Amino acid sequence: MSLHLKKGRIAGAILLLIFFMGIYIFQVLQGAVLFGDDYLREAALHRNELISSVLLMILSGMLSIIVSVILLPVFRQYNSSVAILYISFCLLNFVAIMIDNVSVVSLLEHSAHVTESGGTDTSPLLSQFLYEKHWWTHYFYLIISCFPVFVLFFMLFQYKLVPRVIAGFGLFAVLSMLVGEIMEIYGYPIGMQMFLPIALAQLGLPIWLIIKGFNVPASIEEEALVVEV
Repeated sequence: MSLHLKKGRIAGAILLLIFFMGIYIFQVLQGAVLFGDDYLREAALHRNELISSVLLMILSGMLSIIVSVILLPVFRQYNSSVAILYISFCLLNFVAIMIDNVSVVSLLEHSAHVTESGGTDTSPLLSQFLYEKHWWTHYFYLIISCFPVFVLFFMLFQYKLVPRVIAGFGLFAVLSMLVGEIMEIYGYPIGMQMFLPIALAQLGLPIWLIIKGFNVPASIEEEALVVEV
C-alpha cells in the first residue's frame, strides 16, 4: 500500500514538472521563433533560448524514462509485458527528442551563418530544407510521444490505479492528439480543440497522483493482509 502511495506521488510530481517544461519549451522558447515567417532572423536573435530549449528537452526525455523506471515495480504487479513496453516507448520517445533537437540545432547554426554573412540568405534552398526538416522531425516526435502516454493511461484504466474517469479521459485525450497530429501531417490544419484534452489530462493526472497516489486493488490489499497475518 505504501508502495502505491509513494511511487504515485513521486511519479505525479515528475509528470507535473514535465508538463510545465513542455509548455515553457514549445510555447515560450521555440514556438514563435522556429515556426514564424522570419525564422532565420528570430533563431539568431534567440540563440540562448533555443539552446536552453534543447537542454530542457533532453531533461524532459530523461525524466520520462525515470518515471517509467519508478513505476516499473508497481506496473509489474499487474502486467510485466506492458510495464516493459512503457519503458521501451519512453526510450523511443527520447530518441525522437534527440532527432528533433538535431534539427533545431541545425537550423540555429544555419541562422548564425546567415547573420555572420550580413543577414543575406545566400542559400534559400538550404534554409527551406532545414525548416521543413525541423517541421517533420517535430511532428513525428509529437506522434511518438503519444505512445508512452497511451500505455500509461491504459495501465491506469485497465487496473483501476486511478479513477477510471481520469484514465478514460486520458486515453481519449491521447487519441485525440494522435489524430490531430496525423491530420496536420496530411495537410489538414485543425484548431487547438483536439489538443486541449491532452493538456487537461496531463495536468489532472499528476495532481491526482500527488494528492492520492495510486489506488490499491482489493486483491493486492488482501494479499498484503495475508502476509501480515
